[in-house]
Amino acid sequence: MDIRNGHLFWDGCDTVALAKRFGTPLYVMSQSLIEARFAELQTDFVAKYEKVRVAYASKAFSTLAMLKLVEKQGYSLDVVSDGELYTAIKADFPAEHIEFNGNNKSVEELELAIDYGVERIIIDSLQEVDLIEKIAAAKNKTVAVLFRITPEVKAATHSFISTGQKDSKFGIPIEPAILFPQVEKAVQAPHLDFLGFHFHVGSQLADNTAHLAAVTIALDLAKIVREKFDYTITELNFGGGFGVRYTKDDVRQPFAYFTDPMMEKVLAFCQQENFPQPAVVIEPGRSIVAEAGISLHTIGAIKELPAIRKYVSIDGGMTDNIRPGLYAAHYSGMLANKADQPTSEVVTVSGKACESTDILVKDIQLPTVATGDIFVTFTTGAYGYSMASNYNKLRIPAVVLVHKGQAELIVKRQTLDQVIENEVIPASLK
Repeated sequence: MDIRNGHLFWDGCDTVALAKRFGTPLYVMSQSLIEARFAELQTDFVAKYEKVRVAYASKAFSTLAMLKLVEKQGYSLDVVSDGELYTAIKADFPAEHIEFNGNNKSVEELELAIDYGVERIIIDSLQEVDLIEKIAAAKNKTVAVLFRITPEVKAATHSFISTGQKDSKFGIPIEPAILFPQVEKAVQAPHLDFLGFHFHVGSQLADNTAHLAAVTIALDLAKIVREKFDYTITELNFGGGFGVRYTKDDVRQPFAYFTDPMMEKVLAFCQQENFPQPAVVIEPGRSIVAEAGISLHTIGAIKELPAIRKYVSIDGGMTDNIRPGLYAAHYSGMLANKADQPTSEVVTVSGKACESTDILVKDIQLPTVATGDIFVTFTTGAYGYSMASNYNKLRIPAVVLVHKGQAELIVKRQTLDQVIENEVIPASLK
């Protein structure tokens, strides 16, 4: 990010010019910043330890172009639906590098995954062992599986994005009467290759305590499985959830802050228990793309309530960034066309959806705002485009990839015809 002639530049591109060329609302992704995160992972994890792997959590931001960037790194891909899997298939992403997650996979999704030959299926429910074995047997295939466990640890994050606690829709409880019969069934199933355990403790974490507690639990389970079933697991997946900076109050830890102590625990356990080192997988998503992305909006209506508040409305809002309305997420921003001007007023940036919760940033200091200004929101690369909706029949914005001064369209702006293309008028109403 830099400022030239009063305009904000992002990865060498003038954001005001981008808004004019591609229109707003507009997501802008920096390829340089994405690749910088890949480089950090490569240096501090992949090249540092043996038998480790990165699987990009595509739910954060899944487009054909993004998957090509992931593929170029040689990383794996974590998908959680037929839509995300289909995107991978259309991107020609190698099936042997795809893992399929999700707490309620349909028969059709599992059949698609098995037909495509995905690398792993992460079992997340008590019904999946029998279901996957049945499908695999009918197709005469062997499917590698892990169990997503609920490690019963508390993560320091918003309750809406905490997933490792006992009371969660995700994962299989670690109660012996529930978990071990499922493990035994997977070990004995002729068409399943049981690899080990997976967990995900939550998202947007700046503290590694929950991860380390969960690693200890997963390793204890590996020991019990060996003793109880004479079976040695070969893989552990420690999920993601590594936090990023949305505002100056947020702390972004380096990847090594999480991965180094986790790997220390694994290696110490293996040495102490004479246990063959399992492969270790992490699933970063947000931490790769969030800070690489910004959103551009055009300021429209301005409403000042003396001694109360000044609202400035943008041409988007909760339809292209649901996080503030969903769980009170905080963002920072600025005026892209007045990037070098001092702040002079406090305003609240509101969206155009018909909801009182459609507030993007509350009480932010900006230069004097005028209709037509371009407001940029930082750190929107994750869960902006992927959670966008057509509420109020608003169109899904375009996405641009910028790299060293060059801009390329990677998602076209939705047209009005596309908004209603799946709607039909039945004959009885004609």
